[in-house]
Amino acid sequence: MNGPPVVLSIAGTDSGGAAGLAADLTTFAALGAHGTCAVTAVTAQDTTGVHAIVPLAAADVRAQIVAVFDDLPVAAAKAGMLGSAEVAHIVADLVAVSVPLVVDPVLVATSGAVLGDDLLVTAYRDVLLPRCAVVTPNLHEAVRLTGLDPERPLPEIARALHEIAPAVVLTGGDPCARVCRDVVIDRLGHLAVLEHPAVPSSNDHGTGCTFSAALAVHLARGLDLGPAVRLAQSFVARALATSATWQLGRGRGPVAHVFTHPHKEN
Repeated sequence: MNGPPVVLSIAGTDSGGAAGLAADLTTFAALGAHGTCAVTAVTAQDTTGVHAIVPLAAADVRAQIVAVFDDLPVAAAKAGMLGSAEVAHIVADLVAVSVPLVVDPVLVATSGAVLGDDLLVTAYRDVLLPRCAVVTPNLHEAVRLTGLDPERPLPEIARALHEIAPAVVLTGGDPCARVCRDVVIDRLGHLAVLEHPAVPSSNDHGTGCTFSAALAVHLARGLDLGPAVRLAQSFVARALATSATWQLGRGRGPVAHVFTHPHKEN
């Protein structure tokens, strides 16, 4: 292939420019990939919360995905906010069977807004996660997918997810902690706890989207899961450090996407 790797984001918009497609496409670009997209929903959103959601019809999401795959050599994809069980089925049937798919199961916004109903949770569990390359939930999302008590040890929750998905990265970011611990389980069932220093910041809106998008880029380049996770962690840490002193908005500010990160770390 003559050109950068092509990565597809299937997600919703964020009018505040911090999460969703805004985070994905800017992350792809910062890491030297060509970003494509399929819009699943349009949100009225800012740093204080999600104020309105306009979902697209499943047929319209399907048309976007087909258009991208028919024309461009997609090397990997990332699924964020899907909005409906119907869209989850489409992503499973069209994307997960074709390229490595990172699923960031967006179910609840940072502000607490519910972005996925029980039918979508069932579609994740029964249809999409078994076919994806890796699922990257935070603790709240993992608890909703597994039904486990959030007080259970993270490795136990990750193991429960691994019964559904081929590989898992359970992200353990905590703005009050000194060290973040991400639990990674690969396709062979090997579990590792990858630690990295926490970056104190209230400007963390879009962190999960940014991590999963960076992971998709590194998987598109053919990296194994462990090295790809490490590089995605490094990218997010630099983004958080960059935006830590910003004063944008009245709520949880955006994580930075305005720097050029060297993408040839591998």
